[in-house]
Amino acid sequence: MSRDEAYGVCRQCGACCATFRVSFYWAEAARLGLPDALTEKISPHLLSMLGTNRPGPRCAALQGEVGERVACGIYVRRPSPCHEVQPGDEKCNQARSRHGLVPLPPGTIETIAEI
Repeated sequence: MSRDEAYGVCRQCGACCATFRVSFYWAEAARLGLPDALTEKISPHLLSMLGTNRPGPRCAALQGEVGERVACGIYVRRPSPCHEVQPGDEKCNQARSRHGLVPLPPGTIETIAEI
């Protein structure tokens, strides 16, 4: 995979944002300045990104169409779980499979890291 191809992977995918619940400690939202309208209380100490705590999750901050072209409306302020899925890792490929996308090859994250 070329560097240009690797760079476009996440901007065309978004499958992880429409597969997993994004839950985190409530104080993280305050520290990051996340708008209340984009979070949902799931316990006394945990929040989730709106839209991810349900069957068929889709984060409310995800813009665009999964597998075509996407963007995160809060990318610079996204919570810690959003940093955990890496291009080409097991969770990434699980999410891609759920949305009918082909798995990414091993080493994708290393290619992106070089950019």
